[in-house]
Parts: sequence; C-alpha cells; structure tokens
Amino acid sequence: MARYTGAVCRQCRRENQKLFLKGDRCYSDKCALARRSFVPGQHGQNQARKKVSEYGLQLRAKQKAKRYYGVLESQFAHYFEMAERKSGITGENLLRILESRLDNIVYRAGFAMSRKEARQLVLHRHFTVNGQTVNIPSYLVKEGDKVAVRTTDCDKIKECIEKNSARPVPAWLDKDAEKMTVNVTKLPERADIDFDIEEHLIVELYSK
Repeated sequence: MARYTGAVCRQCRRENQKLFLKGDRCYSDKCALARRSFVPGQHGQNQARKKVSEYGLQLRAKQKAKRYYGVLESQFAHYFEMAERKSGITGENLLRILESRLDNIVYRAGFAMSRKEARQLVLHRHFTVNGQTVNIPSYLVKEGDKVAVRTTDCDKIKECIEKNSARPVPAWLDKDAEKMTVNVTKLPERADIDFDIEEHLIVELYSK
C-alpha cells in the first residue's frame, strides 16, 4: 500500500496551515508551524515575497486537501471523478466523499488522535461497520451506518476517547462514548465541514 513516509510537519509548513497530522503535538508549543511559520527549504523565508500564479493557488488547494485527509494523487483523482458524476456541486461532493472515509469518521469521532493513527487502527481490524469488521481505511460510509469499536477493551482507543473528550464531534455524527460507537445520521453539508479550503480551485485545476 502506497503511503507518504516523509516528515509530516513539513506539510503543514508548506501549506501554512495546521493540518493536524501529529495528534497531540499539533495542539502544543512543539508544533512546527508555530515555531517556524515559513515554507520549508533553504529559501523558505523568501517564499512569502513571491507572487503566486492562478495555477499555483489551484495546486496548493489540491495539495492541502490531499494532505489534510491523507490521500495520495491517484486516489484523490478517483474521488474527483466520483464527485463529478454525482448531482450537485462538484467541489462539495468531493469534500463529502473525503469526509465519508472510515478513517476520517474514526478520527472525527475522537477514537484516534490523528487520521494517520485512525488508518492504523482500522487496518488492525479494531472497527466494525454495521456489525461487520472493516479493515479498509478508504471504505466510504453511508447515511445510517453505525461504526463501532470491535473490542471495547482496547486501551489505546480508550486513551484517545479520554483525551478527545473536549473536542467537538461534528453534528452529522452521533457518538456514544460509553458504548464506543458513532452513528452517521446524515452525510455532511458544506457548512458542516470545518476545513478551510477553497474547493472551487480544485475543480478549476482538474477542469483544465
């Protein structure tokens, strides 16, 4: 399975935005973006002076979305094709598909500290969807699906739930912390997604 193995903090610095890729560290003073809020690389501090082209803005929007959700290029392009085929606004459809990934649901529900950790937990068969064990992080949940922790004695997940107790759960998810379950009451609308992204730039990029 292809995956990014580089330094994830560089990704936040490149996009000049917290992508919450390292769990607790992103909320602490150790956050790389808080300490060095400029583009990584030898000439990073001079990048802010450069004028960004229209293509550059579109590319950065796509890269930001890919990195935020932990999706590689080919899969992201596949999701865009799916979004185009659906009725409605393509950009919103794309974000809705990305939010519907099982690893994202696990993270949003507070069962993991980051999406990377959520992917690992899913791969290790810690979750079920509607009673069936699912070990595919990219599995797309649907409205009415119930995601549950397969074995409630997992100390790692219990620790995450405790640490994330104050973190808000999206309105389109109904979480039961005691039973370690989350119900997908509906698929998210654009207003339900708190990710700061101009999705129309992604649509423009792929429409060239």
